[in-house]
This record gives sequence, C-alpha cells and structure tokens, in this order.
Amino acid sequence: MFSKFIQRPVLSIVISLVIVFLGVLAISYLPVTQFPTISPPKVNITAEYPGANNELLIKSVIIPLERALNGVPGMKYIASDAGNDGEASIQVVFNLGTDPNQASLNVQNRVAAVTNKLPPLVIREGVKITREESNMLMYINLYSKDPKMNQNFLYNYADINLLSELKRVDGVGFADILGDRDYAMRIWLKPDRMQAYKISVDEVMNALEGQSLEASPGKTGESSGKRSQAFEYVLKYSGRFSTKEGYENIVVRATPNGQLLRLKDVADVDFSASAYNLYSTLNGKASAAIVLKQSYGSNASQVIKDVKAKMAEIKSASFPKGLDYEISYDVSKFLDASIEKVIHTLVEAFILVGLVVFLFLGDWRSTLIPAIAVPVSLIGTFVFMQFFGITLNLITLFALVLAIGVVVDDAIVVIEAVHAKMEHDRHLSVLKATQQAMKEIGGAIIAITFLMASVFIPVAFMSGPVGIFYRQFSITMATAIILSGIVALTLTPALCAIMLKNNHGSKKRKTPIDRFLDGFNNGFAKLSGKYELVLTKVVSRRILTFGILVAFCLGIWGLSGSVPSGFIPNEDQGMVYAIIQTPPGSTLERTDQIAEKLQKMCEDIDGVKSVSSLAGYEILTEGTGSNSGTCLINLKDWSERKHSAQEIIQELEEKSKSIPGAAIEFFQPPAVPGYGAAGGFELRLLDKAGSGDYKKMETVANDFVRELNKRKELSSVFTFYSASFPQYMLDVDNDLAQQKGVSIDNAMNTMSTFVGSDYETSFIKYDRQYKVIVQALPQYRALPEDILKLSVKNNRDEMVPFSAFIKMRRVYGLSEITRHNMYNASEISGQAAPGYSSGEAIKAITEVAQKTLPRGFGIDWAGISKDEVSRGNEAIYIFLICLGFVYLVLAAQYESFILPLSVILSLPAGIFGAFLFLKLLGLENNIYAQVAMVMLIGLLGKNAVLIVEFATQRHAQGASVLKAAMEGASVRFRPILMTSFAFIAGLIPLMIATGPGKIGNRTIGSAAAGGMLFGTIFGVIVIPGLYYIFGSIAAKHKLIKIEEEHPLTEEIENNV
Repeated sequence: MFSKFIQRPVLSIVISLVIVFLGVLAISYLPVTQFPTISPPKVNITAEYPGANNELLIKSVIIPLERALNGVPGMKYIASDAGNDGEASIQVVFNLGTDPNQASLNVQNRVAAVTNKLPPLVIREGVKITREESNMLMYINLYSKDPKMNQNFLYNYADINLLSELKRVDGVGFADILGDRDYAMRIWLKPDRMQAYKISVDEVMNALEGQSLEASPGKTGESSGKRSQAFEYVLKYSGRFSTKEGYENIVVRATPNGQLLRLKDVADVDFSASAYNLYSTLNGKASAAIVLKQSYGSNASQVIKDVKAKMAEIKSASFPKGLDYEISYDVSKFLDASIEKVIHTLVEAFILVGLVVFLFLGDWRSTLIPAIAVPVSLIGTFVFMQFFGITLNLITLFALVLAIGVVVDDAIVVIEAVHAKMEHDRHLSVLKATQQAMKEIGGAIIAITFLMASVFIPVAFMSGPVGIFYRQFSITMATAIILSGIVALTLTPALCAIMLKNNHGSKKRKTPIDRFLDGFNNGFAKLSGKYELVLTKVVSRRILTFGILVAFCLGIWGLSGSVPSGFIPNEDQGMVYAIIQTPPGSTLERTDQIAEKLQKMCEDIDGVKSVSSLAGYEILTEGTGSNSGTCLINLKDWSERKHSAQEIIQELEEKSKSIPGAAIEFFQPPAVPGYGAAGGFELRLLDKAGSGDYKKMETVANDFVRELNKRKELSSVFTFYSASFPQYMLDVDNDLAQQKGVSIDNAMNTMSTFVGSDYETSFIKYDRQYKVIVQALPQYRALPEDILKLSVKNNRDEMVPFSAFIKMRRVYGLSEITRHNMYNASEISGQAAPGYSSGEAIKAITEVAQKTLPRGFGIDWAGISKDEVSRGNEAIYIFLICLGFVYLVLAAQYESFILPLSVILSLPAGIFGAFLFLKLLGLENNIYAQVAMVMLIGLLGKNAVLIVEFATQRHAQGASVLKAAMEGASVRFRPILMTSFAFIAGLIPLMIATGPGKIGNRTIGSAAAGGMLFGTIFGVIVIPGLYYIFGSIAAKHKLIKIEEEHPLTEEIENNV
C-alpha cells in the first residue's frame, strides 16, 4: 500500500502541499487570545434609585431581585453590590459551558417577573441587563495640554466623537467612559429665594415639565373627505429648550396683573455635567478614561489593531488643536510579546532539534527530510484547530513547540530504517531500500501514532476550566501526531527515495564535520557497548528492577508533597494596579490628592512608563465611592527595564508608606482575563447567620485579616470593609408634621430633590439626549445642619423648615454593602507570599478560617480561586484516565492484559524527573506542569513500545524472553536516545525563557525536559527488565492457546 506513495512522489508532495495550503488559510482566521476562553459567562443587572442609600437599595431592590434570580439554570453564584450613590448592581456568574445568550434571556425573564414590585423611581430609570464581556481589552486616555479643555469637555468629546466609532469596530463588545460626566442642564435651586417667594420644589418641577416639552401640532388642510383643499401645511413646534437662556426664562409663577417669576429668579442655570463622581487624570493631566472589552470569539490582536487604526484616523480628521490620546493599557502588549516569545522558541526549538538529528544521522540530506516533514504536520494542525473552535493561544502554541520533538520522531524512524537497509546491502538502490523499509515499519508507525494520539484523546472530552486547557492542548497535540503519521507514510518515504544516496561503504574526503561525527559515532558505539554490558547484569534481576521502580515511586510521593501546587501562575504583564482607600467619609477631592501624590511618587520608580488615576472608582469591584481610587501604573517594555513587576510592586509598597492618610494596595492584572479584576486570591467572608450587624462583620473581618497576615504563606491580605462611614439618621416626628400640615411624602421628596437631585425632563443637543437635573446649590447642603434650614410647603401654602419636625443624630454605617449568594459579605483579597504557590495560600486561608471564625460566619471563594478550590485532585484523575486508555490500546495491540504493564510501569522514572526539575528550579506544580506530565505518558510510552514491540516479535520468532528483551533494548538504544535528546533540545529555549510569559515557559519546559531526561536514561534500563518479568508471565498465561501467533503489528527484522 505505502509503495504507491513512493512510486508516485508528485502525489505525496501534493498531499502535503494541500495540507500546508489549508493550514496557511486557517491560521489567518484563527482568533488570537492569551488563554483558552475559560472565564465563566456573567450577566449584570443594574438599577438606579436616585437619592437612595445602600440599606434602602438592599431592602427594596437587591433582595427582591436576588430572590427572583436565585437558582436560575446554570447559576454558579450570585454577587450583589449597593452604594450610597443610588446605584445597585447584581452579577450572576454561570457555570462554564452555559450558553451566554440563553443565560441572559433566563435572567431577563426572571427580572421581568418582579419589576412591578420595585420602587416607582427604579422602574422609571429602568433595570438594565447586560451580558458581561471579558476583562478590559484596552484603556485609552483622552487628554489635552490646554487647560481650557477640562474634564467635562474631554468626557463629552469622547462620548460624541469617539465612542460610537469605537463601538462599530468589529470585535468590540463593550465601550464606555468611566464616570458620569454627560452634559446636563443643571438647575441649581436657591432655597432661601424659594422660601421668600413661597415656591415649592413641585412648582419648579411642574414648570419644567409643562413648558419644556415636545409636541406634535399636526397638519392643516389634511384631507378629511369632507371638502377638498389646495395645500397642506405641517405645523412645527420648537420643542424642548436646549439653551441655558431658554431654561432661565421658564415661568415658575405668573399673576393676572402681568408679574412673572422666572426660574432664574430662584435658581442658577448652568450647562455642565450630570455628575462629578470621578476624577480621571493621566500623568497629572485631566483625561477621559475609555474602557474597551472584546466580544466573545473575536481576535484580540486584530481588534486592538483596528481600534488603533480608528483612533489614528479620528485624530487626523477631527481632533482640535491640543487634544491627544494615549493607550495606557492593552492586552496585546503582553499577548503579542508572549506569543512572539513562543514563536521565537518554536524556531529555536526547530533549529536545535535539527542539530541533534544531524548529529545522530551525520548526513545533511537525511536532516533536511525532517526539516521539510515537520512543518507540514505543524502547519496542517491549524486546519483542525479552526475546525474544533480552538484559538491560537499560549497553550496551543506550547503544544506546537512540544510537538516538534514528537513529530520529528516519525520522520527519523523512516530515515533510520532506510539507512539500515542500505547499510545492510550497500548495492541496494535508494528506491528499493525505501520500499523494503516501509513494508517493515509501516505498521509500527501506525501503531505508535495511535498510541501517542490515544494519550490525548480522552482528555479532550473533559469539561470545566481545567478541561478546556487540556482539551485545547490535547487536540492540538493529537492532530499534530496524526498528521505526522500521515506525512511519515506519504511524504517522508517519497523524499527519502528522491534525496537520499547509498554512500555506505564508499570512500569520501573527510571534512572537519565528518571527523567530528566519526568521533561522536565511535563514542556512541562505546556507550552502546557499556549499555549492553549493564543490560546483562540488570535485566534478569527482577528484584533490582522492582527496587528501582519502588525508589522512583517513593521519590514521586516525597517530591509531589514538597513541590508547591497552583493553577495558573501570575505573569509579569507590564501593568500594576494600585487601589487607594482614604478614611471613611473622605471627599472625592481628598482621594484625588492622594492619587496625585502616588502619581508623582511613581515618576521616580525605575521601570514605570506612565500612570493613570481614577479618584472615585475602585477596579477590584468596579464600584464607586468618594473615598476609593485606582491608579493604573503602566510599566516599560520588558526589554527596557531591569526589574520585574513583582519587584516594582515591592518598591512601590515601601515608598507608598510615606503617603499619609490612605491605605494603598498594589496588584498585578488577573492571570486569566475574565477571572476577577486583579491577580492573587479572592474570597468572601459571609454572615451566614443573617444577623445584619455590620459592625460585628467589620470586627470579624478585621480580626480574620489580621490572622491571615500572620501566616507566612500569605502577603498583602486586606479588606476595605468598614462600618465606620459617618452618616446621619433623620428622626421625623410624624405628629408635629401633621400638625403643621406637612405631608411626609412631600417632605422626603423635597429633601431628595434639594440634597440628592432629581430630574423630570430632558433635552436634545449634539444629537444626544441629556438630562435636566434639579438640585440645591452646594452651599445650601454643605453641612448636616444646613439640611434642617431647608423648607417644605405645607397644605396651607406656608413654608415650614425641616427643623420644625425633624431631628438628626449621627450614626455610622457602610459606604457600600456587598452580598454573596444572598448573604451579607466582606470582600477579602491578597496574594501568595514570595516563594509560595496559590495552592498553599488557599490551604492556609482555609486553616485560619476553621480555627478563628466565630459561629455564624464562613467563607466562600470567588474568581479563579473558586475554580482552583473546586479542582481538588482533578489532575490525578486526568493522569489515571490517560494511563488507563493507553493500557487498553496496548492490551489490544499485544493481545495481552499483562504485557502492557511493561510499558505502563516504566513511566514513574519520567514523572519523578519532572517533579525533581520543578523542585530544583523553584517552580510550582500548576496547569503547565500537569500538561507536560500528560504528554510524558505518550512520549515515554512510545520509547517503551519501541523496545517491547521489537522484543515481542523476536520472542515470536523463537528467541527467549530474556534474549528478546536485551536485543530489543540494544537495537532501539540509538533511535530512542536520538528522538529523546532531540525532544529535550527543543525544550531548552523554554527552560531558559525570559521576559513575558517566562514562568509558564519555564514550567512546561522544565517538567517535560526533566521527565524526558530521567525517563530516557532510566527507562532504557528498566523497560527490558519489565518486559522480562511480564513477558515471561504473558507467555505462560494465554487466554487462548493457538499453534501460530502473529502480533497485530508487522514484524521488524533484526537489522532494523
């Protein structure tokens, strides 16, 4: 069958060219991401209740919605948040694999069922339901050196001229400007003037609603069927006012004698911003902060390129003089650098593998054949990646790097077999040698290909975050291996027939390279002789073989407990987050001052490129508050700085101690986009007793954090939970209010408008709809006692001061109430201490919680920490599944349930080597290391199969089990060392990686290299001994006794 491809080389070459062509087409359409999409689907529900405090929001908005949403199909957990700014938000996190569109629809249906139970003001504002996109894709600062372009101008310029354009960029799923600086017509009431004229808030609101409106007068002369008219005219009305002067001249009261009281007589009118709840700066200059997130399935790198092109186009076409922008953060900075690094590693690995192959084969022609065959398999893999919906990410690129050492093996097996034939018969033509070799080894190639693929196939059916990682890795590896088998049966033999020459025995001029290769071959021959001598002393000693295995198993048990465990390591992504928390009750201006000091401090830190600050916004929870702030510290390129992000954080922590009046914590971005807002761990302290005692929660949270910080495994553990925010309770005397003719409802609405603001109408400007907001001037509500001086109109047309029936007393409460799974909660964040893994940090937290938390309190995990906790011993199960599948494949191949044990039991040496390298290099046992160990099952199993396969056939030909074992090991010694060291050489660039993604590179490279090194060196000694043990047992215990036996694979002659 295979001879047809040798006789028709054009057909073989065309098959490979088609594979390459399809692969090149596929790679241009593959989405590029940092990791596979493992972040769970999320749906956000937001509601506004103007003037409401957090406790009112919890009772009237959050709890009704939570009850309706609890248990929505696919729900993982639910988190809620209510602030004193009248905004409530609920996030429903779903299990991975839930259809995001269906999840959003289910949430929408449940919210709709209880909307009519919410307060009227909330219904009027509307309950918004949005499908949450992944983490921030880009952070763009629009700024100006011209002080006239203030923050209001920058925000609205971005809103009017940039946002709509950016939303139309293909792949942008979310685009918004942080803060609420939309233009608005601000009606600043003067309560003293209103009291003098006896004007109530309701009168002002009615005047606005009644005089600034849209109307549709209709048409004159419209056909009615009664009489005909020659012309028809449309009647137009100017509509709502859109200028300051228009609103100033609104008539609040008019008398029959012609006296008019206008709005400007009792209020100042100003065209400004709807709110002043956030200050955004870039390196000390006012800015508008634009946040972009990508849509599901889009190509992050391409989206960022398109956004950059669009921004450059807008700037050149319409930016006014002095206006500019800076992209302070985009994920492509780390993504592109990481992928570029892996691609460089791919090339370096390819070159190193080629050098090792040349060293063993000693022939440039023979080396060129794998150099052609390997890229065909790798490029063809992209076709199947697109077919299975796999993205081009760090995991799949790692798979391709590791696949180089695997797929080169098939080409080497073919070339080695052809050379063996020519060496045996020096007058044999290359064509005949290739045909004879393929006749003998074709079946073996198919068997090994299926064996290698079988390691990865069962993993592809796993679910969950870890399952997706393994799935993308395993499909990429399995596809490359299967394609490699196809290429080895088609292209490689055709190239051998075309390119190789039978120079065996012919004399040729010796070059320095030839002399070096002769020396290497002589040295290897001596090594082979010593190896055969070792085999004679070891193979027949069963106790020694089992003793070696037991030693490795004990070593695995000891090392696995001492190597720290983890999930996905935090890499240096070129960005650091600073979270600022000023004392409870601090104003926005005070928080902004702290952020400014931090910005100036960062200018003196080596490695910092720029700093963006946001006073009033906290990135961890995406919440707002006057005493919260965030700084995004953008670091220089990895090649331009000497220190890592973690080292810069340590310097920042030390220097920030000199900034008084604030708590400042520093974090890196999350390891996986979409899993939390920052790196480290996330947990929630829950009040499971439902006491509602916020002060007790504060005490328990602070005590818990204090105990956590005592543990050596943890670093920078903190909570911003505080029930000490100054507040005032209004004690209304209902009896006095009724005696004075005051409606409590009217009094509270009046106070809400004066202090909290209200709006009844809107207007159109710049093709946008803006609010008309009514509120008292700041000087009338600056202090708590000022509130009691305000007045409300009673039913006798008199102005009654609030002090007549209201008293105020100082209390303390929360700035923001958070809930988790319907329990009041405190958010706690932190990091693993240097030298400790996330797994050790989680274990330490669990121990402290069990020992110190009082009855009625518990913890739950959030973000990536929740999935890491739920993993348990999943890696062990994956490993056992792979072993089981390989065992079954081998049992079918050898028609024996005993003989496969000689392959399976040879693997502990490699696993020990992987753990040993992780331990010596200070790396953790995370997802990268576990992926490498799964791969080692196939690679080391292949080495064992090469020996066992040959030994089985020699035994079938009449040789004793002992002799067959020793012959198999001796014959396969050189091919095994060649392919194994070629694979190890390909891992060297990963092991010594620097810059972006170095932790992942070093982990997967070190685990694979250590496993392959130990598995090869000790495997070639242990495998023959295991075959001697289990081959002897298998020979005596057959399920069916038959006279002639033929293994499933084709026989290989002794000289191959």
